Amino acid sequence: MLEIKKKENERFERLLRRFNRNVQQSGLLSLARKKRFREPEPNKRERRISAIRKAKINELRRKRREGY
Repeated sequence: MLEIKKKENERFERLLRRFNRNVQQSGLLSLARKKRFREPEPNKRERRISAIRKAKINELRRKRREGY
């Protein structure tokens, strides 16, 4: 847990800037974003369908390059 204490005669803006800098350096914000927008792993069927689709697209691209 991140804890920032106000120094003597420190203005709020300076305290907030110090806090924001410490949050950025600790990596808490990026970790929270990763957890919030996490996508579930595709199951075996979805992976297979995706692989078939990619293979078809690559085959069409290869044929187009070769001039078929």
